[in-house]
Amino acid sequence: MIKAIAIDDEIPALKVLENFCARTEHIQLDKVFNKPVEALKHLRKFPVDLLFLDINMPSITGIELYKAIEQKTMVIFTTAYSEYAVEGFNLNALDYLLKPFTYERFTQAMQKAADNYSIQHAIESKEQTYLLVRADYSLIKINTADILFIEGLDDYLKIHLLNQKPLVARMTMKAMQLKLSPKDFFRIHRSYIIAIKHVQQVKNRTITIAGDEIPIGASYEEAFLDFFNK
Repeated sequence: MIKAIAIDDEIPALKVLENFCARTEHIQLDKVFNKPVEALKHLRKFPVDLLFLDINMPSITGIELYKAIEQKTMVIFTTAYSEYAVEGFNLNALDYLLKPFTYERFTQAMQKAADNYSIQHAIESKEQTYLLVRADYSLIKINTADILFIEGLDDYLKIHLLNQKPLVARMTMKAMQLKLSPKDFFRIHRSYIIAIKHVQQVKNRTITIAGDEIPIGASYEEAFLDFFNK
């Protein structure tokens, strides 16, 4: 399922996208925004797979907004002005929908999104089967399926593994987070990254994994619960 949001300063345009998404399989339109600044704040907490993004908006253009997004996200630009098409494709947009567009034209764009999503996830699945980390003066290969959770200790990480002794590696949390699939691992605290599939219980801002209790940081709680519940 492709998770998406739509951003357009015109309410009728958002209604069209809501209607078209509701009629289309494999897409979940989580939210719509007519204020791009609010959408940008949302995206920093709740990343999605796809943006439907109007280009010509008064407070910030769609081009500027897309450039400001930190995570890798597919984008389909929607606008009434054809002169923006070249600039949109220069940003590797999946497609460019010229308003008013038909449902048939919308489904063509969605097929491109579905194809790209499948290819990207196939690549991620292949790449994320193992990690190479430096620990105990050696380069050690770790199966990502065996990672229970990762604990940050100053300039080191303690990698807790299934039925194995933990490994201590010299690496930052940010560097580790970039190596892990966001579909399988989630940072729940400034000092903890967890493997979603190994979660046994979530209760009172605490996660239990293999008998260990791990706190959920206040600033991470909303994003984690939204992700976990879906």
